[in-house]
Amino acid sequence: MRLQLPNTGYRYLSDNSKECENGDGFLVTKLNQKYLSYIDEESIELVYPKDIKQFFGLDKIKIVGITGTNGKTTTAAAIYSILIDLGQSVAMQGTRGFFINDQKQEGKTLTTPTLLHTYRHIYQAVLEGCEYFIMEVSSHAIEQERIEGIDFALKIHTNITQDHLDYHLNLQTYIDVKNSFFNDDSFKLINADDEKVKYNMKNSYTYAIENGGGFKVLAYSLTDGVSGVIQYFGEVEEFVSPLYGFFNLYNLTSAISAVKLLTNKPLREICDQVENFYGVSGRMEVVSDNPLVIVDFAHTPDGMKEVMNSLREKDILVVFGAGGDRDKTKRSLMGQVAQLLAKKIYITSDNPRTEDPDLIIKDILDGIDDKSKVYINPNRKEAISKALNDRVDDEVVLILGKGDEEYQIIYDKKLPFDDRVVVRELLNL
Repeated sequence: MRLQLPNTGYRYLSDNSKECENGDGFLVTKLNQKYLSYIDEESIELVYPKDIKQFFGLDKIKIVGITGTNGKTTTAAAIYSILIDLGQSVAMQGTRGFFINDQKQEGKTLTTPTLLHTYRHIYQAVLEGCEYFIMEVSSHAIEQERIEGIDFALKIHTNITQDHLDYHLNLQTYIDVKNSFFNDDSFKLINADDEKVKYNMKNSYTYAIENGGGFKVLAYSLTDGVSGVIQYFGEVEEFVSPLYGFFNLYNLTSAISAVKLLTNKPLREICDQVENFYGVSGRMEVVSDNPLVIVDFAHTPDGMKEVMNSLREKDILVVFGAGGDRDKTKRSLMGQVAQLLAKKIYITSDNPRTEDPDLIIKDILDGIDDKSKVYINPNRKEAISKALNDRVDDEVVLILGKGDEEYQIIYDKKLPFDDRVVVRELLNL
C-alpha cells in the first residue's frame, strides 16, 4: 500500500519496500523489518508508527478493539448498529469489510488488516466525522503487532477457546497472545464467565451471565429469539432481540455494556435499540424457514457446540468439514461435538486448500465412535443435498464452517461456492 498524506514531509508512505521511491517514507513494522536491507536510507526515510499517528488523526476518534475466539464479528456489528441507531457517527472494520455509517466502503478482508491499511481506514473515518471506530482484533494481529500505535478507548474480550493452533502451535501460547491485549491500563470490558482470560484490573469492567459482573444478566429467555434483563449499578432494563442462541446473549450483553461505557447514555435508551439489530450474514442465518435450514460460520469445537446447543430443542442434521492447512488437532474434537449433539452427521469439505479432503475427513472421523449416523462425501454440494433430502418432520439442517463465504479454496484456487446459494438452488427458492 502506498499513501499520500499532507504535511508529512515525504511524497508517499508505504509499508512495501518494492513500492518506495526517492522522497518516500517506509513504514517499518514487525512484519517488514526483514526488508530493511532493500531500502536506500539516503533517499527513503524510515518511519515508525509512533512518528505518523498524528497524521492519521488517531487521537480524534474513539477506537474500540474486540478480540476473542468467537463473537468478534457479531459483537462489533451489534455495537456499530446500536451506536448508529443512537444517532452517533461510526465506522467499523473487520471480517465483513470496512463500513462508515451503514455504507460499505470496502469488501471482506483480513479480520485485522495490515497496520497501514487500518491507519488509512481510521483516517478516512476521521475525515467523515466519525466519533467511533469499531474494529475486530485477531490473535495474528496482536502477535504481529498490526495494532501498534493505536490507543484504544475500549478493549473488549469475548471468550477464549481453541483456534489457530496451526499458527500459535499450542493452546497456551494462543491464550497468552489473546490475554496480552489486556495487559495495559486502557479501559477494558471483560467476559467474567471466561476462566481463561487474564487481564490488568486497572480500568477494567466486566459483564457476565453466570458469574458476578459489573454488567450482570439477571434473567433471560432463548425462546423465539433472545431476551434478557441486564443490571448496571442501579439501572435494570430489559432487552429483546431476533437473534438465536445462548452465545448471542453474550454478544448482545457485551455490546450493550460497551455502548454504555462509551456513551454513558441511559441503559433503557441503549436496550431499546437492540431489537433493530438482525445479526450478521452467515452467522445463524436462516436460509429457509420450511424446511428450517441455518448457515453459520462456526469452525471450532466450541463454536459448533454453542451453535448446536442453541438448537438443542430440535433434531439437528449437521453438515460440516474442517479447513485444510490449519489446526489439525481441532478436527477430531469437532467430530466429538457433532456426535454428541447431532441426530445425523454429514462430513464434507470446507476449504481443503492444499490438503487431501479425504484425509481431513479421516481426522474428523477419529472423534466419532458411532459411525452409523455419519454420511461422508467430500463434495460439499452433494453433502448438503443429501442432508436436505434426508430431513423429515421438524428436523433442522445446520450447515457449518463457511458462513457467508462466497468461495471454496481448493489448492490455490478460489472457486465460487456459497452455502446459502446452494441451499436456495436445491430447494428452488
